Amino acid sequence: MTEYRQPVYAPPEGSADLLLIRHGESEPARPGVDFADKDGHGDPALHPQGERQAKAVAARLKKDNFAALYVTKLRRTHQTAAPLAGHLGITPIEDPDLHEVHLGDWDRGLYRIKAAEGDPTYHKVIETQDWAAIPGAETRAAFFGRVRRGLLRLAAAHSDERIAVFVHGGVIGAAMAIATNSEPFAFHGAANGSISRLVIQDGRMVVRGFNDTSHLEGL
Repeated sequence: MTEYRQPVYAPPEGSADLLLIRHGESEPARPGVDFADKDGHGDPALHPQGERQAKAVAARLKKDNFAALYVTKLRRTHQTAAPLAGHLGITPIEDPDLHEVHLGDWDRGLYRIKAAEGDPTYHKVIETQDWAAIPGAETRAAFFGRVRRGLLRLAAAHSDERIAVFVHGGVIGAAMAIATNSEPFAFHGAANGSISRLVIQDGRMVVRGFNDTSHLEGL
């Protein structure tokens, strides 16, 4: 008798398999003390917990076959990628589009403080699902546009390959929202050190995983 078993998923021919890894926890914000600056963006280093998360990511992924590792211009992604890069002997490539959303006057740590204080402008950001209410901040449309551009460029460069992309919570949220056509902030808040997965073929994005933190248990 002929049998038709349930298939096991495999990325389709010509697609790129992207693991999106959020950087580890970064240093805390403190009133009156700005984070280091990188081209107008806050550039905090990893907190010791973030360093532990980075090592856990490396332990989880060190046996995978990656064609390349990518990071952003911000050092927390470089620091998170470093343990895996060391295991694999791969030098990460810096991507020009996948850095975190620019928060204007609230960058360099102030956004965290305003959020914790329940600032009315922060509530407007959440209600409108757009950072435009913050003076000088990047709009959702601009941010989502460059995230899409970056993802599609990486996918085009890595047909039939898997890559690891060390990015930011806002970038992961944008990528998932773009792929699913969901509300803009539906995937807001991926955990530090989490792994999400996108498969991209001919511009079409399919979500295969979001916010996997199983490797972080016990930290």
